[in-house]
Amino acid sequence: MPAAPPPLIPTASTALKLLGQRIRAHRKALRVSATAAAEAAGVSRVTLHRVEKGEPSVAVGAWANVMAALGLMWQVNPSYGDDDGEAKDLSQWLPVRVRLADYPQLKSLAWQVHGTDELSLVEALDIYERNDRHLDRDAMSERERALLSALLVAFGRKSIGHV
Repeated sequence: MPAAPPPLIPTASTALKLLGQRIRAHRKALRVSATAAAEAAGVSRVTLHRVEKGEPSVAVGAWANVMAALGLMWQVNPSYGDDDGEAKDLSQWLPVRVRLADYPQLKSLAWQVHGTDELSLVEALDIYERNDRHLDRDAMSERERALLSALLVAFGRKSIGHV
């Protein structure tokens, strides 16, 4: 029988659910079955399911095994408050360089950039900001939306256009 979950503050509960969702999405993107992932992590399929749901009563070792089996790493990032007192989640990673091939909307906006396949974070945000009116938000992948959101938070911008 699983242990009773500890009482959680709302931000911790949300963070666990988000982490579980990201673990599941990563497993799905790798096209790894739940059975295979559970076996590789040394946990039951039920425990894997509980990790992916973000349940707080799952032992931290099980979380670590699942993440390691899927090639994920733990990372601790501070969250910073904005003017409204809301905490900003900076758990999204930011690459050192942004590969244009990985972000189709950015690539289409950066048509004038020649001789490079990568941009600095500042260059990427600058292109998004300068060409906001041409940005097709409906065509943006979830990954590209996450990049743009992380860039805005990292550089202290509220938003560009309707983002």
